[in-house]
Amino acid sequence: MAISLFSRKKGDGAKGDVQVRTPRRVAPPDPSPDSLLAEFEPAAAIELDGDPLIRLLQLKQYAVIVRNRDQFQAHAQGASVFQQASAALENTFALVPDGMASLGDTLNDQPDSPQTDVEVGSFNIAVHAVTNADYQLFVDDQGYENVDLWPEAILPYLIEFHDLTGAPGPRFWRNGRHDARRGDHPVVGVCWYEAAAYAEWAGLRLPTEAEWQMAASWRVRSSADILRRFPWGDALECTRCNLWNCGAGTTVGVAEYTTGAAPNSALQLIGNVWEWVATEFDILADDQTPIVGEMPMMGVRGGAFDTYFEAQATSTFRSGQIALGRTHNTGFRLAIDLADMPLWDDAEGDAS
Repeated sequence: MAISLFSRKKGDGAKGDVQVRTPRRVAPPDPSPDSLLAEFEPAAAIELDGDPLIRLLQLKQYAVIVRNRDQFQAHAQGASVFQQASAALENTFALVPDGMASLGDTLNDQPDSPQTDVEVGSFNIAVHAVTNADYQLFVDDQGYENVDLWPEAILPYLIEFHDLTGAPGPRFWRNGRHDARRGDHPVVGVCWYEAAAYAEWAGLRLPTEAEWQMAASWRVRSSADILRRFPWGDALECTRCNLWNCGAGTTVGVAEYTTGAAPNSALQLIGNVWEWVATEFDILADDQTPIVGEMPMMGVRGGAFDTYFEAQATSTFRSGQIALGRTHNTGFRLAIDLADMPLWDDAEGDAS
């Protein structure tokens, strides 16, 4: 859960007009080992191909394939694999146009509070958060043993990035496997460094805080200068997101709540899980003194299934977590620069 110290202002928690899910007051899930070990259906292992290119395709490292196309030109299946990887990137990422993000400088969220305007260039953001099934591929590819993916300063802490049984992996997994019944749910129990390592492995990156806000608020560059409080508009509606008052009580699949999509079809930017961003959490108290945590803190955005106050689940609400925190309600999604996306003629094999 995002650190409560950084709650900016409390809304009234209005439920909205629920048509799909019946709101009910539920307790947050118990993240204790005993409760999580009670029911568990381990995901099946996959056999990875010995061919390096086919293995990359199996692991869904599509951006790595596209970026290293020249390396596989002589491969018998090179053109076919490149087209598959290109199509997958086109289907899983959505364009965010040029725009502006106004980031609050202080914890206070009053209309006259100081803000910093950040210009955001066009980029692509993932339609979905990274799922348990996605992250399983990183674990199966020995991502936790690949020291090239981790900052040198964090290597002594890798031993702590284990699951309930001591195997490398997210905090709430077991024996290095996710629960197969939650394969399409966003991965949680991963710290910022794990999210960043996965992004590096995938040939992608985490979005900056300004980019994330731009995607959620859709404040595109135009004379209208319109900012959305939520990706779908200005009113909270429980048919469009997974928050505390909406009744799910836990995470749901990343493809749910399609009516809550941003204009570019990116889903669940609000609710389900908080999302790590690439930016350090840097904010001031009302008296303009910097707020400094005991350990480095990184930004999280968007609220989660157990976020109660509406004001803490908007496109502009800022919060942060300790970078090493591995909580039950924080996951992440990825981004990719326009320059790293394949061109249409490339995908069709018409350009080198």
